[in-house]
Amino acid sequence: MTQYIHGHGPGASRAHAKRNAANSANHILSLLEPGLTVLDVGSASGTLTRDLAAKVAPGRVVGLDLAADAVLAARQDPARPANLSYEVGDVYALPFPAGSFDLVHSHQVLHHLADPVAAIREMARVGRRYLTLREGDYGGAFWYPAAVAWESWQQTYQLVARGGGTEIDAGRRLVFWLDQAGLADQASFSGSVWTYPGYETAAEIAASWAERLTERRFIDLAAGLGVADETSLIQTATGLIEWARAPGALLAMPHIEAVVRL
Repeated sequence: MTQYIHGHGPGASRAHAKRNAANSANHILSLLEPGLTVLDVGSASGTLTRDLAAKVAPGRVVGLDLAADAVLAARQDPARPANLSYEVGDVYALPFPAGSFDLVHSHQVLHHLADPVAAIREMARVGRRYLTLREGDYGGAFWYPAAVAWESWQQTYQLVARGGGTEIDAGRRLVFWLDQAGLADQASFSGSVWTYPGYETAAEIAASWAERLTERRFIDLAAGLGVADETSLIQTATGLIEWARAPGALLAMPHIEAVVRL
């Protein structure tokens, strides 16, 4: 089961469009070399995938996502290089033979999955040299100044995810999941942090999450689980916008990374 609670609305799409190898895949930059074949699982709009393709050209790169609309949009990108293609596919049943790619890359995918261990095993199956993973940890996020709105955001997303059988406090579980997949002994681990300001401004990240909280799809998910109603979600979104106006406002989101040698 896959539960993509963020949706593909403007708030999420703007944030995804700013991802690149430097800010989202620094832990694998030393592995990337011309001619390497790469599978990017959960490629979404493809901006990070496109950056990976530029670094390994002329090596073949495939971006794969379960969302057909996201794949269609990525295919229409006028900046897509010749060595990059996109396919619709399921991480639990990747449409490739064993050992098809030198490197299989996954960025913030496992926290959308009810069975991340099965997904890890399947990604490792189609890899030949490396499996690389990066997961954020919502429970580890922190902010200044104190804000009830961020506390509500954190709890709401945790409860909505767990209500659908997924776990967004994923970073802290990455070693455990790899151990369950029988791959922890082959992995090296690191960590990094997205900061706002930094990745985006405080105002931009507040606006992004405010939009995601108040998208109809998320409202219905939260209400259906009894986590929050539309009024409370709008109140939280408004509080995030107000927080961003405070002097010195900062949000930090930690990530844990793994490089598995296959």
